Amino acid sequence: MIWESIKLALRTIRRNVLRSILTLLGIVIGVAAVIALVTIGQGARDKVASEMSKLGSNMLIARPGAPTPGPPSGSDARSFSERDVEALRNGLTDVRSMAASSTKQVKVIYGTASQDTTVVGTEPTYFTTQDWVFTSGGTFSDSDARSGTALCVIGATLVRELLQGEDPMGRIIRVGTMPCEVIGTLGPKGQSAFGSDQDNIVVMPLRTYQRRIAGSTRIATISVSAASPDVLPKVQAAMTDILRETRKVNPGEEDDFTVRDMTQIAATMSSTTTIMTGLLGAVAAVSLLVGGIGIMNIMLVSVAERTREIGIRLAIGARANQVLTQFLVEAIVLCVIGGLIGMALGFGIAGGAAYALGVPFTFNATIALIAVVFSAVIGVVFGFFPARSAAMLDPIEALRHE
Repeated sequence: MIWESIKLALRTIRRNVLRSILTLLGIVIGVAAVIALVTIGQGARDKVASEMSKLGSNMLIARPGAPTPGPPSGSDARSFSERDVEALRNGLTDVRSMAASSTKQVKVIYGTASQDTTVVGTEPTYFTTQDWVFTSGGTFSDSDARSGTALCVIGATLVRELLQGEDPMGRIIRVGTMPCEVIGTLGPKGQSAFGSDQDNIVVMPLRTYQRRIAGSTRIATISVSAASPDVLPKVQAAMTDILRETRKVNPGEEDDFTVRDMTQIAATMSSTTTIMTGLLGAVAAVSLLVGGIGIMNIMLVSVAERTREIGIRLAIGARANQVLTQFLVEAIVLCVIGGLIGMALGFGIAGGAAYALGVPFTFNATIALIAVVFSAVIGVVFGFFPARSAAMLDPIEALRHE
């Protein structure tokens, strides 16, 4: 019975191709919009998670001052001191690595080429803490860090833009007014979650940076990589207690520093992206409602056009529920075809948008299944009233219809 109804539905659709295409349009657009937006949103979430992971594994970042939006950076608040760093280094447990650092935007020059870049003054442990990988050379030693030797490690952007294909090892570049020997190059990390180029970077010993670049001993950031995600809350609490003690923050007073858990920031950003995706998907779903109304209108027209046919079927013995099933199946078939076309179009749009926006494309089979099922549900909901109208026709009145 159902298979016969499906064949009749397909025959009716082929008989009125243009009308069927126009009927499908609302469903196609609605399904395509929902799938495209949800897929792009999921890619954006994956992108955020990936970029946040590039900042380092199980990262905690302390900096002076109250919390502010954006990436960790220095502050005009009372900066950290070497005493703070040593207290953390001696007092923390379950820590994989930690490093103190400060940053400044400086022009870097090599030959006739120049580049505005971020200069980081830090300790040798910085590269382990931040999960950097060397493509050549290596880091400076502890003795270099203590003596303030003019050595530096550069990122992939500077290798490409500043040295323009030359072997960077042993080259002397000018960082601000200071000549500096390149002893290592870093593997690419790309854009950060905050939009900055992580590879446009020069890393040098903290003492060298303080003496030759910053002209001060301030420490803007202390990065700590915990041994595992499970100990992050414990390490974060210990960092807070130690810094409150070394910075002489009295009980009841607000901290004059911030300790950020980067996994919490990533979760917050991911949650925000999810909410925005849901809102956009809900707006796009309105077009599905419009498409469903279009299905109902066309089915009502179809019932009016085929009144005599319905009367003949009823007169020769067809039951009302058979007529209802036929028109209901027609509506469902229309919606499912529209859903399948919309699904293909939606994933196509999502793939193109993902490529253009630089976010990963993730095919989600669940979304595809929901799209087809939802299309069928629309067919049932909006096709029931026209189908019921057809089934309730009086055969005598229907046969008299011209």
